[in-house]
Amino acid sequence: MNILLTGGIGYIGRHIAAVLINNGHNLVIVDNLSTSCIGDIQKLESVLGCAINFINADIRDTALVLGVINDYSIDCVVHLAALKIVSESFSKPVEYYDNNVGGMLSLLRAMNSAGCKSIIFSSSAAIYSETKSQPLTEDSTINGGSPYASTKLIGEKLLSELAASDRDWKMGILRYFNPVGCHESGLLGEGIEDHLSNLMPCIMRVVSGKSNFLKIYGGDFLTPDGTGVRDYIHVMDLAEGHLASIKALFEKGSHTLNLGAGRGYSVLEVLNKLQEIQGIKIPYQIVEKRKGDLPIVYASVERAVNFLNWKAKRSSLEDICESVQSELSRMKP
Repeated sequence: MNILLTGGIGYIGRHIAAVLINNGHNLVIVDNLSTSCIGDIQKLESVLGCAINFINADIRDTALVLGVINDYSIDCVVHLAALKIVSESFSKPVEYYDNNVGGMLSLLRAMNSAGCKSIIFSSSAAIYSETKSQPLTEDSTINGGSPYASTKLIGEKLLSELAASDRDWKMGILRYFNPVGCHESGLLGEGIEDHLSNLMPCIMRVVSGKSNFLKIYGGDFLTPDGTGVRDYIHVMDLAEGHLASIKALFEKGSHTLNLGAGRGYSVLEVLNKLQEIQGIKIPYQIVEKRKGDLPIVYASVERAVNFLNWKAKRSSLEDICESVQSELSRMKP
C-alpha cells in the first residue's frame, strides 16, 4: 500500500515509519522538521538499511500535499504532524491552533481533491476529562482541558463530520496514551533536547549531565505515592498498533480506539525501576504540578485488542526501562 506519513521524522513517526516499511508498505514522509532534524532521517535510514522518500515541507502547503498524494498514488494517510506539548499550548494557543487545526484542514482539502479518503489520525488521551473512573474507555467524557487537547478534539470532530457528509471516507482515530522507549537499535529514541518535556527525555538529561535533577511535577496527587499515574505504552507497540489500524481500516472500516498498555505506573515507580535496572542514581525534586495535569490516566484497551487483533507486548515496567538502556549507556558521564 502507498502511504503518506505526515510528521514522520518525529519520535513516534520514525518508529511507525520503520514498522510500516519493514512490513512492505511504500512510504513517503512529509515533515517540516520543526521538532526533528536531518540527523533523525539518517538514523532512520541506518535502521532500515535503505533510503526513505522524504519531503521537507509543511502540510499547510495544500498544493504541495495534493501533488505528493497524486505523484505517489497515495492510498492512505497516517497523520501525525502536530505540536504536542500540553503545558506549552497554554502559552502558545494561536500557534497550536494554526499548526494542528490549520494543518489538518489543509491536509483534508488536499486528500479530498485527490480522491484519497482513508486516514489514520493521531489523537490523544489528553482529550479525556478528569474523572475518578478508571480505566478510560472510548466512551469516557471528553472536554479538551488544554489548547493542545482542544485541537485534537477539533480534529476528531472534523473527521466525524466529514464522514457524515461523504460515506466514502474511512478513518481510524487513535487516542495515544504515553509513548516511551525506543527501537531495539537504540537509534530512534526520543532524544534529550530541552524542549522535550516527557518523562524519559527529562530523566536522560539528568543522566547525561545536562540537568542537575529531575523535576517531578506534583507530589500531592491522590495516588499511592503522590505522583501522577500514567499509562506508558512502548513506542514499538504503538507503531504496531498503526500497522493493525491500517489493515482494519480497509477490512472492517472506521474506528476510534485507545492505544495504551492498559495499566498505569506512577512517576516514582518508573524512576525507581529505571534506577534499579540501570544501576544508577537519578536525583529528583518535587515541584508544583503543571496546569492541565491529571492525577491518574490509564486506558481501557479492550476495544483495540478486539477490533485490531493487537495488544501491547513490550509495555511492562521492566520492558519500558530496559528499552532505553542503549540510549542511557551512551549518556552516562
